[in-house]
Amino acid sequence: MARNGDEQTQRSKPPGVAPDRRRGLLAVSGGFTLLIAWRNLVHDRMRLAVTVVGIAFSTILMGMQLGLLLNFLHSTSTVVDHAGADLWIAAHGVRTVDLAIPMGERRRFQALAVPGVALAEPQLLQFAMWKRPDGIRESVILIGVDKDAAMGGPWDLTEGSGWREAVSIPDGVIIDRLYADKLGITVLGGTAEINGHRVRVTGFTQGIQTFTQSPYVFTSLRTARAITQLAATDLTYVLIRVAPGYQPAQVAAELARHVPDVDVITSGDFARRSNDYWLFSTGAGISIISSSVLALLVGLAISAQTLYASTVDRLPEYATIRAMGGSRGYLYRIVIKQALLGGLVGYACGISVVLALVHLGGGATAGPEMPPWLAAGIGVVSLAMCVLASLASLKKVTSIDPVAVFR
Repeated sequence: MARNGDEQTQRSKPPGVAPDRRRGLLAVSGGFTLLIAWRNLVHDRMRLAVTVVGIAFSTILMGMQLGLLLNFLHSTSTVVDHAGADLWIAAHGVRTVDLAIPMGERRRFQALAVPGVALAEPQLLQFAMWKRPDGIRESVILIGVDKDAAMGGPWDLTEGSGWREAVSIPDGVIIDRLYADKLGITVLGGTAEINGHRVRVTGFTQGIQTFTQSPYVFTSLRTARAITQLAATDLTYVLIRVAPGYQPAQVAAELARHVPDVDVITSGDFARRSNDYWLFSTGAGISIISSSVLALLVGLAISAQTLYASTVDRLPEYATIRAMGGSRGYLYRIVIKQALLGGLVGYACGISVVLALVHLGGGATAGPEMPPWLAAGIGVVSLAMCVLASLASLKKVTSIDPVAVFR
C-alpha cells in the first residue's frame, strides 16, 4: 500500500522536474518577471507594433484634445489673468470678461474711498468693427486703458517703443501679430478704421489669443471712448489693487457694501467665471470635453484589445510557468509589467508626436498647449489605462490548466 501511495504521489508531480529543482528554478526566476514581460512583448514584432500604435494613437488623441482644452481655458480668461489686478468691479450680472456692460466712473471714486484700496483704475472693453484697408470688416474687442495705468494694459509687446508710448500717440492702437493678416496690417504705421474712426497701429504684441476669434485691440481710454461713442465718464471695469496688509476677500466685502449695484470679484473668481461661461454655456466647451472623454475611451478600447490578444498568444508559456509552481501573483506581475512596458513605449511615441504638433502649431490662433505637468498627467493616465486593459486578460491567465502543458 505504501508503495502504491508513493507511486500515485510521483505521478501527480510534473514529470522530469524534481521538487528541489523546481524550487530552485522558481527562486532564480522570481526576480525576472520584468525580463519575461519584455520578451513576451517583443517576441512578436507585429503584435508589438500594433500595441504601440494603439497606445500612441490614444496618447495623441488625449494630448491634442486636452491641449486644445487648456488653450481654450487660457484664452477665455487671458485678459483677467494678465491684468495684474486683485479685484474687479463689474456691472451686476456680467458672466464673462468679454461681455462687458458699461457703467459710470463714479464707481471708481466710490471704490477709492474704501479702506484697503491702493489703486482703482478704469478699463473700457467693448466689441467693435474693424475695417481693413481693403474694405473687409472684422469684429474686434477694443480695450481702452489710461496711458499711465498700472493694470489692464497689453503685455508681451514685441514691436513699438513701449505700450504707454504707443497708446499715447493720437488714435494709436496695439494689435497682436497672430491676427495681423486677419486685420490687414502687417507693419507699424498701418492704418485702418474702427467703427468709422481712423486708427494707426503703433505696436504689436505676440501671443495674446482670444477665444472668440475677435482680436483684442488695445488703445488709450480716451480713444476707446471716442471710437465706441460712449460718454466721457463711461467705463466697463474698475481694476482694484489691494493695499499691503489687507486681504482681497476682506476688501471685496467692504467694496460690496459701499459700491451699490455692482459685482466685486477677485481675479481668480472672475477668470473661473469666464471659463465656466464659455465651457458650459456654449456648445464649444462641451464638444471639447466630449472629445477628450471619447479619446480616453477609444484609447482604453484599443489598449485592452491589443494587450488581451498579446496575453492570449502567450498562454502556453504561462501554463509552463504554472506547471513549474508559479503562483497566480507571479503571473499577474508578468502581465501587468508587460502592459506597463507597452504603455511606456506607446506613450513615448505618442507624446513625441503631440509635442511636434504643438511646436508646429505655435503660431496658430487656437493651437494646443502642452506644459510639462499635462504631459506627465497624460503619461500617468496612459499607464493606468494599460494596467486596466491588462486586467481583462488576467482571467484567461488564472484559468490556465498547468497539466495541459504536458499533454
